[in-house]
Amino acid sequence: MIQFQNVSMAYPDGTVALREINLAIGDGEFVFLAGPSGAGKTTLTRLLLAEERVSSGQLEVNGFRLDRIRARQIPHLRRTMGVVFQDFKLFNKMTVYENVAFAMRVIGEQRAVIRKRVPFFLDVVGLGDKAKSFPEKLSGGEQQRVAFARALVNNPSLVIADEPTGNIDHILRDELLELLLRINKLGKTVLVVTHDEELLKRYRKRVIQLEKGRLVSDTAASGRTGETA
Repeated sequence: MIQFQNVSMAYPDGTVALREINLAIGDGEFVFLAGPSGAGKTTLTRLLLAEERVSSGQLEVNGFRLDRIRARQIPHLRRTMGVVFQDFKLFNKMTVYENVAFAMRVIGEQRAVIRKRVPFFLDVVGLGDKAKSFPEKLSGGEQQRVAFARALVNNPSLVIADEPTGNIDHILRDELLELLLRINKLGKTVLVVTHDEELLKRYRKRVIQLEKGRLVSDTAASGRTGETA
């Protein structure tokens, strides 16, 4: 569960990035967070990750109160999330298997568990045959799938995709959205941050729209048309 109650956030220079946001996202939802550059999407995402703190209001994510979270609790919060950034952040000198396994090693997971779960999630994203490949040998779409496998391997309840379709063509975009929908069907809450209006029109999902730091619309899935199955 994600819940914003009258959340505002201002940077030290006085710039107000978010203004009195009231918002709830339930477990297992698929949601687009949309808006133009400067709308507040990045700030909202950084708040969810506890990379920034709210200036006022109350924010709860996966059972953690982020408006009063302690530093030692932040790693535990982040283990409930899987995040895929636009630049993928893969390690070029590690194989696909090693890139995904790294996310488990940093939290001290046992080798036996790593050997079992990494191949499973590589199969989920359609890369079961690429485990020994290096990122430079993969297409951009395949590299992104590695990033998704790494985000999923620690079994997060929330998956955040930050502008996942920004640098790919329409065919890869549709493949990626199908992957996100499949992840959602595994019971994960999926939050897709985007400014791609065509994407919003094509998929009939809930859309939360920000503009100049304010929540200007929250359109439920039933209010949209044109879903691609």
